[in-house]
Amino acid sequence: MTEGKGDELKGRAKQAAGDLTDNDDLKREGKADEAGGKVKQAVEHAKDKVEDGVDRVKEKLSGDD
Repeated sequence: MTEGKGDELKGRAKQAAGDLTDNDDLKREGKADEAGGKVKQAVEHAKDKVEDGVDRVKEKLSGDD
């Protein structure tokens, strides 16, 4: 599991706990954690795409395609 996915799941758990206890601060904190986790996942996905593109260019330049 990626760090971003872990943060997203932690955020969902905090939101659920906040709902159960009627704790608005915990709900807000959970929403922030979940959003941060989603951002981390998006950045990691973009990084992977860029690395794949760089690898393809290197293969073409070296003639290994």
